Amino acid sequence: MQQLLIVGCGNMGGAMLVGWLADGLSPERFAVLDPALNEAPPGVALYRDVREAEEAGKHDRLMLGFKPQQLGSLAGGLQGLTRGVPLYSLLAGLTLAQLQAAFPEALGRVRVMPNLAARIGKSPVALIGEGLDAAERSAAFDLFDALGLAVWIEEESAFDLVTALAGSGPGFVYRFIDALAQAAAELGLERGQATRLALTMVDGAASLAAGSELTPGELADRVASPGGMTREGLNVLDEDGALAKLLTATLAATRDRGAALSSSSD
Repeated sequence: MQQLLIVGCGNMGGAMLVGWLADGLSPERFAVLDPALNEAPPGVALYRDVREAEEAGKHDRLMLGFKPQQLGSLAGGLQGLTRGVPLYSLLAGLTLAQLQAAFPEALGRVRVMPNLAARIGKSPVALIGEGLDAAERSAAFDLFDALGLAVWIEEESAFDLVTALAGSGPGFVYRFIDALAQAAAELGLERGQATRLALTMVDGAASLAAGSELTPGELADRVASPGGMTREGLNVLDEDGALAKLLTATLAATRDRGAALSSSSD
């Protein structure tokens, strides 16, 4: 049985593990190497140090889930675990070339960018890899597609932008929901009620958009009758492209931070 060893199982790695198990994958397909983790899900092996994982010797894939700035201090001790197996990396900003330099004996490398919705099987997962044969590329896709929607990115120059959209995007959506609720509260609605209404509205709108043949832009126009309440609100967001300009600047800043993180890791 193929087994994925997760090195560093924090918020993101933990969310992915929960998502895989909820999708029906056997716990025996996973193991965790993390000295700080209190416990692993039932049936998932938990190793406290590299020696334990090496002695077990059961994994045939490995995923890095620790903080990117820890690569320098941890890479040396992980060489034995990465030798001859495909390497998946959640380390934001670290390029394929940097991963190849750090783990030259890995059997191919894949950068992976999900978000926390992996926990419920609703995460986009961006992938870009090198050194994998067709079978390993297919296996990687199948594994990560189980968390929502996996997409191969062919140009690494686009990966920081994809990360800004699909990986960091939930943070922007949460801020927008919070801002909607805050605005309603400032205009007189009780804050708790405003938050509940905003959350339910966004959940329903997103579900409807996901299942619709119409684009989100077309749906917005369907909601807005000429001269009506919704159209008046959209006029504020659309004036001089205000919302589009704000979000373009938001994604650009996020993308550029990814590039800076990559440069600082050289």
